[in-house]
Amino acid sequence: MMTMFSTRLIRALFGNERGSMVIETAIVAPVLLTLALGTFEAGTIISRQHELQTAASEGEIIALAAAQGAVTETTTIEAIIEKSMNLGEDQVTVTRFFRCNANETTVALRTDCGTDDVVSSYFNLTIKDRYDPSWTGFGIGKAIDYNVERTVQLS
Repeated sequence: MMTMFSTRLIRALFGNERGSMVIETAIVAPVLLTLALGTFEAGTIISRQHELQTAASEGEIIALAAAQGAVTETTTIEAIIEKSMNLGEDQVTVTRFFRCNANETTVALRTDCGTDDVVSSYFNLTIKDRYDPSWTGFGIGKAIDYNVERTVQLS
């Protein structure tokens, strides 16, 4: 009798489709939500990298224009990039350095080269930023550190 009852109960449970939509949704919804969040975060990470690369290109263009006779100091270039990218003063660094003749080493000042030396002028721009994806709040992964660097020969 018990075997017949349990067999009938099992057939009734397997034949009943009420509630199956709720169960399927409970299984699929977290997966879809996780995929959507991951897609959003990946897009944000890639977008920020692209923005920083674009800012470095703008700094490069400003430096090249300055090399053609426009008077622009490195502090001005830093200020422009900081303001346009909403970055702090410690996140953007612009330096100039020089190479005397074909030496491997560089110097900080043009006057450190000899009077007869061929002097090449360079511009270095470094942009640093950090992004904390939302999944780091769950203990998964870590913050993304960006470090975009451009070095341009001006003359």
